[in-house]
Amino acid sequence: MDETAFPPADLKAFLALCVGSWMSLRSRFDLGGSEDDWHTSDRGEVTVSLSDQVAESVLSVLSVQSVDGAASELRFASDGDFVVMTQGAERSGRWQLRDDASLELELKDDDSAATVLERIWFIKPNLRLRSTTAIATDGTPLQARFCSEIRRVSSPQA
Repeated sequence: MDETAFPPADLKAFLALCVGSWMSLRSRFDLGGSEDDWHTSDRGEVTVSLSDQVAESVLSVLSVQSVDGAASELRFASDGDFVVMTQGAERSGRWQLRDDASLELELKDDDSAATVLERIWFIKPNLRLRSTTAIATDGTPLQARFCSEIRRVSSPQA
């Protein structure tokens, strides 16, 4: 039986709960898109792994690998900073574990000067939700994403 505390009380517990293989249904809404292509939905699968205390300034590293080969690393520092590394590109931001046990990530998008806010929370240990909003510097919403993810679990051995 899994002994992981639920809901997670700190960042390490939250990230540990993220570890595993996840099936997801993702929807994306481009608010500036044309009438024909403003919305897309797709299914995906990702595998998440965790490394703890990899350096003095880095508390934990969450590695995310999708079945299509895309990979990213999220490096969390104990002071609330974090870095996302994807395909050699690096973006920095802030993380906050909120009172409702959700993890909020804030990134500045240097290319468009937009702010990207992502919130991740668990309904149950094997059901995770994510919402992401990109907002222009003037406060105009640019894009919204929603993702529901279900952990793949193996059948109990008879």
